[in-house]
Amino acid sequence: MTYLKYIQYFYLFAAGFFIYQGFANWNAEEKSPWMLFFFAALAIFMFFFRRRFMNKMDNRDKK
Repeated sequence: MTYLKYIQYFYLFAAGFFIYQGFANWNAEEKSPWMLFFFAALAIFMFFFRRRFMNKMDNRDKK
């Protein structure tokens, strides 16, 4: 179950990728970057959510 501590960093990697793709598609007429920015925001939210959840689980196991 230690792999769950490292999965949360995948969300930061995904957010960085989506932000990069959003700025790369910024001037493209046929592609809209707003969906990519939405996924980046969602990935950042998931990172903090998973981090808080893991801290709760660790504190519960210590008690």
